[in-house]
Amino acid sequence: MIDVIVAGGGPTGLMLAAELRLHGVHVVVLEKEAERAGFVRALGLHVRSIEVLDQRGLLERFLAVGKRSAAGGLFAGFDMPWPDRLDTAHPYVLGIPQPATDRLLAERAAELGAEIYRGRELVGLSQDDQGVTAELADGTRLRSRWLVGCDGGRSTVRKVLGVGFPGEPTRVETLLGEMEVTAAPEEVAAVVAEVRRTQKRFGVGPFGGGVYRVVVPAAGVAGDRSVPPTLDEVKRQLRVFAGTDFGVHSPRRLSRFGDATRQAERYRTGRVLLAGDAAHVHPPTGGQGLNLGIQDAFNLGWKLAAEVNGWAPDGLLDSYHAERHPVAADVLENTRAQMELMSTEPGPRSVRRLLSELVRFEDVNRHLVERITAIGIRYDVGEGHQLLGRRLRDVRLRRGRLYALMHGGRGLLLDRTGRLSVAGWADRVDHVVDAAEADGELDVPAVLLRPDGHVVWAGEDQADLLGPLSRWFGAAA
Repeated sequence: MIDVIVAGGGPTGLMLAAELRLHGVHVVVLEKEAERAGFVRALGLHVRSIEVLDQRGLLERFLAVGKRSAAGGLFAGFDMPWPDRLDTAHPYVLGIPQPATDRLLAERAAELGAEIYRGRELVGLSQDDQGVTAELADGTRLRSRWLVGCDGGRSTVRKVLGVGFPGEPTRVETLLGEMEVTAAPEEVAAVVAEVRRTQKRFGVGPFGGGVYRVVVPAAGVAGDRSVPPTLDEVKRQLRVFAGTDFGVHSPRRLSRFGDATRQAERYRTGRVLLAGDAAHVHPPTGGQGLNLGIQDAFNLGWKLAAEVNGWAPDGLLDSYHAERHPVAADVLENTRAQMELMSTEPGPRSVRRLLSELVRFEDVNRHLVERITAIGIRYDVGEGHQLLGRRLRDVRLRRGRLYALMHGGRGLLLDRTGRLSVAGWADRVDHVVDAAEADGELDVPAVLLRPDGHVVWAGEDQADLLGPLSRWFGAAA
């Protein structure tokens, strides 16, 4: 029997497969598309996703093909600089097209031993107390102990489970394409700058190799958004908003997307779980969607592995829904707000003008940036030290960097006292006796980190440490 079937081979599914393989879990990834998609939907990784990659030793691969940027505009297109001294070692967005992200995550999952099958579509499933039976389009049936639906906004897994997906349907639609232009680059840049003064859902910019990425509001909402727009439709909308179609021609790819905002009522049904777009969809404002899915996988992976490997304490797997559902709900809220602020209607434009004054306050700007980049997240792990529930930034230690010690996906006790012990949990938790290199980087004697880097204990008393060890890492061996 397979341990875990992951339905969907996008960034969420591939990240999850890699996380599971770190713990020796037998993983099979089923992706219905025979070839990896070449169309670029997501363009970048936010701070928390960059930290996630660093925690697993993957960041250098991504930096080699991406471009760092600390440009403003993360929230509703407000062109505000990044706040000073952001609580991270990576205060930037990493510009990287989604196909490159997909490729690098697939390579990582395969290196670790995940079995990835393309052109294999899941069309049905059933479950019992022992496992899940997955039905494929070619008639094959596969049996696994667990199954995770990472199969997108139109998730088959979610529909078969009958999980509610409440929210709002698409109200406005946007056309997206990659194509060549005949207009001079200077003309394109000047016209785009003028249009974007009022229309933030518009953009025409160089994408490399003489190709431009075109984003323009559609005339209405299509009955079937899986049907791509025509080049003539794109030209017509460009003329509506810019007064010119820039001589666009030779499209490589065309698509459309809406602003539907929905969230699954529950992320777990028995032995089946949901992650990524299968669990939540929202407008792309702020560039949070792909990042949200990767972070879902990072939260779920070690918990599901603990369940498979038999040491998960009661409630650990259910904490995935408890922690991640509110995070996605917050993203849905802020994308709704951003879409309103990007409207060209008089009322929203007045609110935008007012907010443009407020975001110039350092605290307001910091709050919004931390919210979009997900470094402000705090899980409910109990009362106590202000670090509890928060992810710990990459701290410089005398023996190197904290994140360099977390590549294996295990828990970690960072102990500055040298008096503590993880005896009984050493098969799940690393004990590192070290001190921060710089004063003030870690003002606490010791911290216990989950495999996803979130702090679940801070202090110096061994007896006090035993409870969190049991709660998050099960019974002592």
